[in-house]
Amino acid sequence: MEKVNITIDGVKMEVPSTYTILDAAREAGIDIPTLCHLKEINEIGACRMCIVEVEGARGFATSCVMPVSEGMVVRTNTPAVRDARKVTLELLLSNHDRKCLTCTRSGNCELQALAEKLNITDIEFEGEMTDGELDELSPSIVRDPKKCILCKRCVAMCKKVQNVGAIDTINRGFKSKIGTACNKSLNDVPCSLCGQCITACPTGALREKDATKAVWRAIADPDTYVVVQTAPAVRAAIGEEFGMPIGTLCTGKMVAGLKKLGFDKVFDTNTGADLTIMEEGTELIHRIQNGGLLPMITSCSPGWVRFAENSYPELLGHLSTAKSPHQMFGAILKSYYAEKQGIDPKKMFVVSVMPCVAKKAESEREEMKVNGLRDVDAVLTTREAARMMKEAGINLAILEDEQFDDPMGEATGAAVIFGTTGGVMEAALRTVSEVLTGKELEKLEFEDVRGEVNGIKEATVKIGDLDVKVAIANGLASATAIMDMIEKGEAPYHFVEIMACPGGCVTGGGQPIHDAKTRATVDIHGLRKAALYEADKGLKRRKSHENPVIKQLYDEYLEQPGSHKSHELLHTTYHKREYFND
Repeated sequence: MEKVNITIDGVKMEVPSTYTILDAAREAGIDIPTLCHLKEINEIGACRMCIVEVEGARGFATSCVMPVSEGMVVRTNTPAVRDARKVTLELLLSNHDRKCLTCTRSGNCELQALAEKLNITDIEFEGEMTDGELDELSPSIVRDPKKCILCKRCVAMCKKVQNVGAIDTINRGFKSKIGTACNKSLNDVPCSLCGQCITACPTGALREKDATKAVWRAIADPDTYVVVQTAPAVRAAIGEEFGMPIGTLCTGKMVAGLKKLGFDKVFDTNTGADLTIMEEGTELIHRIQNGGLLPMITSCSPGWVRFAENSYPELLGHLSTAKSPHQMFGAILKSYYAEKQGIDPKKMFVVSVMPCVAKKAESEREEMKVNGLRDVDAVLTTREAARMMKEAGINLAILEDEQFDDPMGEATGAAVIFGTTGGVMEAALRTVSEVLTGKELEKLEFEDVRGEVNGIKEATVKIGDLDVKVAIANGLASATAIMDMIEKGEAPYHFVEIMACPGGCVTGGGQPIHDAKTRATVDIHGLRKAALYEADKGLKRRKSHENPVIKQLYDEYLEQPGSHKSHELLHTTYHKREYFND
């Protein structure tokens, strides 16, 4: 690779010619402030916070988009640069709803952090502010235009990474804002509700719909039996909200924290994931052996399901009819478990702690009910669960490990890896391989299907005499590519895993949020993913069909995977979504 010699703040460096000034500065340990910049996602130089002086150039250079060149001399900390940055930031703050103490991003807001860093103690530019109504009609995402700084990071994430385009910049000049088609609520446009816009936002302009108050009420009600379940990806991330390193696996501490909140039982959604594999794997085998519609596509990501209902309604038959793990588990808790424990399911309140905001909307679907009762009554994001613990004075980082409650706390390593891209596929193949061949696998790990952060991964897996062709897609742009292939009849696959979020659930829209610099310099997905694979290796049972709780469940209640009873409780339907009918 061609390299060039440059000087930044007196530091002489040799860097790749493809670098920007910002890239080079970070390599030298020089901190240039940014706001609109998200590496490889939103590199537009719009906010002007990253300006620097370049010797021989007129005016300031925007370091996040300015390429380096041979002999370049850069100064990042001159009086003129500092003054210009402060004026820019004060102008942004003059048009910002500065109710920081009551904002969900207080203490984790990039705008707030910059104001402190640049020593902003007063705003000289007071005047008219851009107006905007709070949009809270969606069951998953709340938009607050008064806290938007027009950095366009959410737009880039939605359009470039997710290929959805539910939001964009509308109007011009001072009236510019981030909006939707026809100025509708986010609830009334083809949004997947994946929540990646929330994790991209540097302020509190986007946040999840709060469920903490409803959960606190349920816990406080002595007549309500409150059960909580936690998704696999949560245990690899919730510690970050308490100052623990990114990717710290803190399963036992998480369980202890939830028990201290006052839940009657703390269960593992991984049990539901093992159940999902049994149902979904059986469905795949049936389709392969009986000429069913192929490829079959996973259905455990509600953001992906909503995207398919919005954009590919004619292909919904390809989706597995299996509910997602937490919905399956909720249905079992309110039927089998309630019967065994002598609990009135009408008095049971099931809470799911998820890395996902789309699951909030999923839990409210009419299809997610059994006997008129919702499978899951409330969904908390990882962030919300951490807020509840902090509110209760619980420091998860110092807790002693505790175990999930019996009798529904048993789960396998196959379920743990559901939380990362490729994990659902690998878990399914571990079970499908042994069921189809009747032979125990010599090697459990299917490295060929362990997915990439971007794009599509394809593999052919030998199961007996059958070559099973599979594909893994994560992020909705990749999902679009797969669905277009299927639509054209060009997809040679038997089984496809699709996750709405890039990297899978470990980097879901409900996970802890990190600033742009951390996102650019730390492999957040890789660290969280590694924690889940390590947890898989450490478990005694690593195949879903070996879970004794699942075996007992079928023996005592469901009869067998794919039975009539299983379909009543554990399977669902999908439908085309209509918008703009008024």
